[in-house]
Amino acid sequence: MTSEIGHISDGEAETGETLAAAPLAERSIVLVGLMGAGKTTVGRRLARRLDLAFVDADAEIEQAAGETIPEIFERHGEAAFRTGERRVITRLLNGPPQVLATGGGAFM
Repeated sequence: MTSEIGHISDGEAETGETLAAAPLAERSIVLVGLMGAGKTTVGRRLARRLDLAFVDADAEIEQAAGETIPEIFERHGEAAFRTGERRVITRLLNGPPQVLATGGGAFM
């Protein structure tokens, strides 16, 4: 049976090398998890392995806002931060395929 990430036989995936070389369709890979879970570390390695760009959503949010995340929370509140976060992540996902590490609260 063939999936979007490679060939599956008898319920087991092929080796990591084969999966890494398999086409990923034109989609991004989004990593979610709590702060400190390793999204950035894993994301950077995965992006290198798949020859994709790695993007950290928190860094993109700070760049778009011209403020750090703590400053955004302090000056504008969590609701404004989450609105901006959604906008930035939507913009990123409408771009080319990438490995995207989201902030710890993005999935909430």
